[in-house]
Amino acid sequence: MSKFTDEMYATATSSTHGLNTGEPDAPLRQSWGEIHSSARRMAGALAEAGIGHGDAIGILAGQPVDIAPSCQATWMRGASVTMLHQPTPRTDLAVWATDTETVITMINAKAVVLGAPFDAARPLLEERGIMVVTVAELNSGTEIGHVDTYESDIALQQLTSGSTGSPKAVQITHENFYTNAYAMIDRIKFSIEDDVMISWLPLFHDMGMVGFLSVPMQVGAEVVSITPMDFLQRPLLWAELMGKYRGTVTAAPNFAYSLLARRLEQAADGAVDLSSVRYMWNGAEPVDPGTMTALAEAGARFGLSPSALAPVYGMAETTLAVSVPDPDQGQVLDLVDPDLLEAMQRAVPSNKPNARALATLGKMVPNLEGRVVDNDGELLPTRGVGIIEVRGKAVTPGYITVDGRKPAQDADGWLNTGDVGYFTEEGLVVVCGRIKDVIIMGGRNIYPTDIERAAGTVAGVRPGNAVAVRLDAGQKRESFAVAVETNDYQDPEVAKRIEHEVVHAVFSEVGVRPRTVAVLGPGSIPKTSSGKLRRTTSASIVGR
Repeated sequence: MSKFTDEMYATATSSTHGLNTGEPDAPLRQSWGEIHSSARRMAGALAEAGIGHGDAIGILAGQPVDIAPSCQATWMRGASVTMLHQPTPRTDLAVWATDTETVITMINAKAVVLGAPFDAARPLLEERGIMVVTVAELNSGTEIGHVDTYESDIALQQLTSGSTGSPKAVQITHENFYTNAYAMIDRIKFSIEDDVMISWLPLFHDMGMVGFLSVPMQVGAEVVSITPMDFLQRPLLWAELMGKYRGTVTAAPNFAYSLLARRLEQAADGAVDLSSVRYMWNGAEPVDPGTMTALAEAGARFGLSPSALAPVYGMAETTLAVSVPDPDQGQVLDLVDPDLLEAMQRAVPSNKPNARALATLGKMVPNLEGRVVDNDGELLPTRGVGIIEVRGKAVTPGYITVDGRKPAQDADGWLNTGDVGYFTEEGLVVVCGRIKDVIIMGGRNIYPTDIERAAGTVAGVRPGNAVAVRLDAGQKRESFAVAVETNDYQDPEVAKRIEHEVVHAVFSEVGVRPRTVAVLGPGSIPKTSSGKLRRTTSASIVGR
């Protein structure tokens, strides 16, 4: 039996904690023992459907109350889970069905588990010859026990960002799950008895699935889980739940903290209580130090400690966590010379007025080592900026693609993260950007995150909705464009003002002007299913 499943089943018999769902309209608390009972029935139904050890299952469901037992039932059968990308009201269902069929064929899924609110997708899937079993059908199964599982078994096939068109899934083993869980638990000194996790993160994203479902289900932590739609409809609900349940650990991308800070600024005194929070992880997209400062200021009235704010670094390829700050650190910035950073690829500390403030992302978690190398694979010294590589038992063995399985590690076990960054003298990780997105102008390496951060300071630009697009990559005239979203895009005067101020803000920040600025309406900028900017595909929405 793998350590992951062994502990999960032991948790079901001994834990007094559980999963809270249904907020705010129909709160429901289920112990991990009750979740396990449901999973036993579901496992029986999966067995009747012919699902066994080594098989793959796709899950398309939106409610945590359905997803938790469905995942555990799949693991009880020795099968792997793949959370399928969910259609939205704007999704072309025919295109989505074709893309989903490609993913299901790629992972060789035996069946798709379908739950609310996606029941209407059943005909689209079945007409393509895909076996569908609903959550309701699984719940009517006969209880059975689990099959034996092994450390090398695949537990999760995590679709990577942008997995439509040319899909790819990160294969996470039982050993990966177990190793990463305790790396995070040990780093933040998590207490099973005292800590309470609060999350609205989508469970088809690794931060939601691993950090706030599989880990608490494995170790028996108390967790409150709502849907992304619940959060987006009323962002302050997130903060209200932290007070109601005395939440201590939560996580979100940067844009969500920007949104929360604005809501807290507008809230009346005493509207929420954030005094219990000790970890607010900021990850999954670039961290804006200004957002963290704004959140600390807005949250102070409600008891939020600045030491709770924790920029982190993670990726599906390491199961989840790469680096996490120690408890009570708060935001730690690294001030560096921007000219030396861009021209010499060195992060030289600076106290000059134009010093660039970069968010440090904590130290590497236990059982994971990291290094920085140049384009030739040569090891760089401390503060040398290059490609971040990682190695350890939490690192995926490989990917599954439409062309078959591909390894993720080199001969020595190192994984190329695709990120550019460096380590400080204290071992803190700093990520500057993605290798493929770096803009090269006049011999300088310009990071799109700096451009986007500057554009996002312009009044009227929607938080998290500014994107820098690399133009004429690799050519002498390489440049960039900027696209921003605003609610007032139909007002010509507002659009002209925003365009002018974006040019000024970007030039002030990075010293070069964009070739063009596109001022667009909400929803125009392409993003991945997990909300990350798609810089490459954004080129089509800006003029050249």
